[in-house]
Amino acid sequence: MSDPLSKAARAAVEAADNTEQLKLIAAVLQVQQLTQEQRPVCQHQEPKPEFNAKKWWTIGGLSIVGACVACVLALAFALASLAVAVGATCATACLLVLRSMWRDLQRGK
Repeated sequence: MSDPLSKAARAAVEAADNTEQLKLIAAVLQVQQLTQEQRPVCQHQEPKPEFNAKKWWTIGGLSIVGACVACVLALAFALASLAVAVGATCATACLLVLRSMWRDLQRGK
């Protein structure tokens, strides 16, 4: 009789060990869940800023002024380039005339 009784005693001890292990595993899992939980996300939204017309008038005005300044500078550059081209043409014509006069003078005419 000792054999079935000892088997039952061993089974009871193993069941107790398994129960303790299951309790320990359950506790570890609960700790992991608690440590891995994320903070709740804030559900309210920030208030939208009021429309500021002055800001947009300023931005628009600055962009218009910037465009006008760029336009004026482009026109000034174009006029300066035109003046340089006209001056170069006049200088070339003058040099050609003077060279022709110098040759005529050298030939004795």
